[in-house]
Amino acid sequence: MSETTVPDTDLASARAGDDVAFGRLVAPLRRELHAHCYRMLGSSHDADDALQDTLVRAWRKLAGFEGRSSLRTWLHTVATRVCLDLVDARGRRALPMDLHAASDRIVTDDVPLTEVAWLGPYPDEPGARAEEREAVELAFVAALQHLPGNQRAALVLFEVLGFSAAEIATAMDTSTASVNSALQRARKLVAEKVPAVSQQRTLREIDDARLRSVVAGYSSALERGDADALVALLTEDVTWSMPPMGRWYAGIADVEAFARAVPVSGSCGSWRHLEVVANGQVAVASYLRPPDAPAGAPHRPWSIDVLTLRDDRIAAVTSFIGAEHHAAFGLPPELP
Repeated sequence: MSETTVPDTDLASARAGDDVAFGRLVAPLRRELHAHCYRMLGSSHDADDALQDTLVRAWRKLAGFEGRSSLRTWLHTVATRVCLDLVDARGRRALPMDLHAASDRIVTDDVPLTEVAWLGPYPDEPGARAEEREAVELAFVAALQHLPGNQRAALVLFEVLGFSAAEIATAMDTSTASVNSALQRARKLVAEKVPAVSQQRTLREIDDARLRSVVAGYSSALERGDADALVALLTEDVTWSMPPMGRWYAGIADVEAFARAVPVSGSCGSWRHLEVVANGQVAVASYLRPPDAPAGAPHRPWSIDVLTLRDDRIAAVTSFIGAEHHAAFGLPPELP
């Protein structure tokens, strides 16, 4: 990834206390820094906090930036240390399949597990390159959460951001040998958990018309309550999870039984959807109007459903439930 050119006048002004000049310095790097924080922390909300803390620390320490590295490298060093502090304090974020095996019975009244720190979805950036989207795919970020903080940081800095082992050692205040050891262990675990074929490659290989058909078909099936149409879009080994609900379902039979009992049964109410991109993957924002709502009541935010595809079928539905996710995606607070 190319380095950002820093105007000498802006750097000098920022060091002298010009916060507007500092804003110009960091503006080209804000999105990259935010994505780095998300990979480290597994939550766009935590990434917001970490980015803010990073910029505050960088502003306070800017006089000590001597230019031995690029501004980009220095800011990522600050961000990494902020994230490592948060990882130590908050632990890792999880998906339901990280906690226990798939449910062997259908539960229609599951309740949120509020004591669990859950992985969250990440909004797409318009115009992002394929490699940038691949680096926030759900499987990759979920796998990172299984790594200790130092291994997580080393892998992201090396594989995603292109830092050298020596630069990572400086950022993490450790030795190059320790970084290389951390990288070796991290690569082994991530390779076991991340599919060999990325979603970016899968999406490139699916005809655009078929891709639109799958996403529209998923939304339409839920809105019409058409379980047969929904099941026709799924792979035989499909999974369906709904953080912060703890139960999840695996295999076409159990997922179909769950779908018929809950989302397409009408018991939840009336669905509406907007197509979005989350974690570099196709997704829909789900809005729900409860069955007891008065006539004409709007549909309210319910979940961001991230769809993981294999060939041209849905291999996983991860429904991130919570209106706060819609706000992070800049979506409307209701649909008529």
